[in-house]
Formats: sequence, C-alpha cells, structure tokens
Amino acid sequence: MSALRAFLGRHSEQLYALVRIVVPFIYVCHGAQKLFGVLGGHPVWSGPPIFIAAGFIEMTCGPLMMLGLFTTPAAFIASGEMAIAFFYVHVPSGGLVPILNHGELPVVFCFVFLYIASRGAGVWSMDRLRGADESA
Repeated sequence: MSALRAFLGRHSEQLYALVRIVVPFIYVCHGAQKLFGVLGGHPVWSGPPIFIAAGFIEMTCGPLMMLGLFTTPAAFIASGEMAIAFFYVHVPSGGLVPILNHGELPVVFCFVFLYIASRGAGVWSMDRLRGADESA
C-alpha cells in the first residue's frame, strides 16, 4: 500500500491537472446541451433566462478551467452556479437528498470546482505560463 501511495504522491500534481481538465470537460458538455442542443440536449433559448445564463457560464468557465486560465475565479463562479442549480432545480423537485432529487452531479461539480478554486491552476496551465498561478 505504501508503494502505491508513494507512486501516486510523486504524480499528484499531474493527477490534479487531469482532474482540472477532465471534470470541466464534462461540465462544458452540459453547457453545449443547453446552448446548442447537441449531445442529446435541447437548446434553452426559449426557456427561463437562468438556464441561458447557466449555459453561458458552463461554456465560459469550463474551457477556462480546462486551460488553467483565470482558474480560481472561473472555478469559483462555476461552483456557485452548480450550488444554484442544485437548490433551484433539484431541491424543489425532490427534496434535499441528492440521490432522491437527481442532483448528485451538481453537488459533485460544486465541490470539485470549489476545490479547484482553492488550489489554483497547477501544472499544465496557462496561469502557470503567465506567472499568475499562486499554487506554484
């Protein structure tokens, strides 16, 4: 077990970068569903403005996090958007328990993005290249 922990520890920065890239990619897919109706989604242009705003946040903050550019504010905004999604969409339709209201994904996104906001961009990031990554 200690060999596995040592191996993972040696690569923790790269593993964090993969989380910072892959999780926002899934988030961007949800934005593409909302705004463009692709990937099995339906465009929300005629829906409530909050859904249109959510799509724009997802299509803006997701790529920024993936690139590691303005990572902390982008991740913080995305985290807040997911908290709003949970309480505005999921809680009214099924209560506070995520497994019952189908809000597991917004909860996971919210806390992963909050962690990314607290940690910064890390390796493989535009923030690091431009000397603005405080996690360096």
